[in-house]
Amino acid sequence: MRVVFAGTPEVALPSLEAIAASGHELVGIVTRPDAPFGRGRKLTPSPVAVRGEELGVPVLKPEHPRDPDFQEALRALRPEACPVVAYGAMLPQSALDIPTIGWINLHFSVLPHWRGAAPVQHAIWNNDEVTGATTFLIVKELDAGPTFGVMTERIRPDDTSGDLLGRLAEGGAGLLVATLDGIEDGSLGARPQQAEGVSFAPKILVDDARIDWSRQAIAVDCQVRACTPAPGAWTTYDGERVKLGPVTLTEQVLQPGRLEVSKSQVLVGTGTHAVRLGDVKPHGRKQMPAADWVRGQRIESGSAFDAG
Repeated sequence: MRVVFAGTPEVALPSLEAIAASGHELVGIVTRPDAPFGRGRKLTPSPVAVRGEELGVPVLKPEHPRDPDFQEALRALRPEACPVVAYGAMLPQSALDIPTIGWINLHFSVLPHWRGAAPVQHAIWNNDEVTGATTFLIVKELDAGPTFGVMTERIRPDDTSGDLLGRLAEGGAGLLVATLDGIEDGSLGARPQQAEGVSFAPKILVDDARIDWSRQAIAVDCQVRACTPAPGAWTTYDGERVKLGPVTLTEQVLQPGRLEVSKSQVLVGTGTHAVRLGDVKPHGRKQMPAADWVRGQRIESGSAFDAG
């Protein structure tokens, strides 16, 4: 099958590698334009673009997939299917109509649960026990197209969104290739999504990631892990923002936001039990163990994070 792969960040690379190594003919790649990166804000190609150049495959970087020049270039590649992993742009119907079979998306949830941009983060934040990945045919409605295949993955108690997404990216790569195989040999057909159980997972913004210490400890734990590595859960102390790494649940009880400091640990109260801080990143400084931070700031027991 002639395929054009669409994707942008590192999480798309396992699928790109799997397709390149498969029996399908990779004739092109679609990715987002080069973007400013680092302190110098130098224009940098996406991880998928870099790998595409290494593979010697034509790489298309449209400002938007509705651009006529892009669509003409895509037609010239004559794709039968366009597998997609985290491309990052909405596809107009004029682009959806170009491949003869369609655009086949690998989405990191068990649809129709958690449609949208941040399914892995919302699964962890919601304290789900199981998630997975689904391949489906892209249609105009968000993540609502008929599905081809699914895999499931247990969410571990200490999973961050980065941990879980890494496992789903690896497992999902095999699912995506198997989906293309099944479509090509006629053994796999699309099935409409269930009408029940639809939920949405919009992008999590920085403001969403602020910790409310009056919430239950398990809710704080889930929020921090969901926001790790991005956008990063945070709170403030004496008006300065402090990013938090994953925390550990304890049985101790403290007032919400109150800090208890010892040589070996830093506890902070929630609406139920206290949590033990792991690494923290004060504004403008490097990440460090919480005990080093409180020593450097001369923070004593009885101090508290600012109220939200």
